[in-house]
Amino acid sequence: MTEVTGLRPRLLAWQVLQAVGGGAYADGALERVLQRAGRSLTSADRALVTELAYGTVRQRGLLHGWLDQLGKVTASRQPPKLRWVLELGAYQLLCCRGIPASAAVNTSVELARAVGLVRLAPVVNGLLRELGRRHQGDEPWAGLALPEDAAASLALRRSLPPWLAASLLQWLPADQAETVAAACNATPRLDLRVNPLRASRASVQEALAAAGVTAMPIDGLEHGLELSGRSGDLRQLPGYVEGHWSVQDRSAQRVVLLLDPQPGELVLDACAAPGGKATQIAECCGDRGEVWAVDRSEARLNRLLRNSQRLGLGALQVVVADAAALAELRPQWLGRFDRILLDAPCSGLGTLARHADARWRMTPGAIDELATLQHRLLLAMAPLLRSGGRLVYATCTLHPLENRQQLERFAAEHPGWQLLQQWQRWPGDGDGFFAAALQAP
Repeated sequence: MTEVTGLRPRLLAWQVLQAVGGGAYADGALERVLQRAGRSLTSADRALVTELAYGTVRQRGLLHGWLDQLGKVTASRQPPKLRWVLELGAYQLLCCRGIPASAAVNTSVELARAVGLVRLAPVVNGLLRELGRRHQGDEPWAGLALPEDAAASLALRRSLPPWLAASLLQWLPADQAETVAAACNATPRLDLRVNPLRASRASVQEALAAAGVTAMPIDGLEHGLELSGRSGDLRQLPGYVEGHWSVQDRSAQRVVLLLDPQPGELVLDACAAPGGKATQIAECCGDRGEVWAVDRSEARLNRLLRNSQRLGLGALQVVVADAAALAELRPQWLGRFDRILLDAPCSGLGTLARHADARWRMTPGAIDELATLQHRLLLAMAPLLRSGGRLVYATCTLHPLENRQQLERFAAEHPGWQLLQQWQRWPGDGDGFFAAALQAP
């Protein structure tokens, strides 16, 4: 039997959903599925698998809202294999303007048959066709009955957990909460950081342009570039192997600018993996001085080391350790560091567009636990900084408990410390980040 056109990428995306349903992280599940497919998959199909898998996971709340209203059985009570087929089909109908409705429905019916749901294929056909008739308008929720409660409506329309939608409306005016919620579902920008030790921004732009890739400067970032119209393996682009650039979100780049490391200084990146900021620190220092990258994961630090070698950085050194115990593990570091970056473990609420399943994994209880850990780490950094040294506390989250309230608590316990600057960037122009610079007495 001849394979139905377009079925294979949808089958692979369905396999990603199956893995995520079994507890796997979306990015890891996608990587494994694409690796198994190998070179037999075209670049266009790889991009389609990625879009369908990530988009369907990200929009799960909205998709379930539609399935609940259209089906005889709610989404949560449907057999998982069927639910994943319906989710994929619904996502294409609601969110993929480049896919004709007929293709979305027909491939979903064939997908049902391909995964052993032959008897349920008519259910898929009927429900998705009804969705196509009911959905009228540009927005993916157009035609869906929405709750009157503002938080519940925001949660459904923007596919957010109810607790997070309610929190956004507490933190922000309604229009700003809507903007941030929409940004959580947008395709994230692809930013590069040029390594000034090996290339200039202009030379990287020229090399990429010669390869057919457009790279535009990012306002306020001397070494920042935004790529457009590019997908696939970025390591194949000119300059990667030579260490001319790294992939790093613009908001993350600004954190190190706040740290402002200088050549010859002793700098600590306390929770360093995966290492984007540690390598940026070494670049900012002109690769002169000592940059110590600490993390509990040896495997992730090894990847950091390989990346630093690609970038030609000799000042960066790694230590496998719990940052909260550095005063005991490395007493010779007490009062020595000129600058310390604590990019603390956090809920990641500022990076939901980048991590499709993160919104469904995080809970308020987990945030409370993270806040406790963040406070421990902040306390552990204080004795390592020299008098007059700079400590930057940063997170990629939006939650005040992890950000502003952490600083307030630290300030109450350390009255001699001075707050130099702090900022909160909301998702949209880069990831959502919080950063604050403190000076030791």
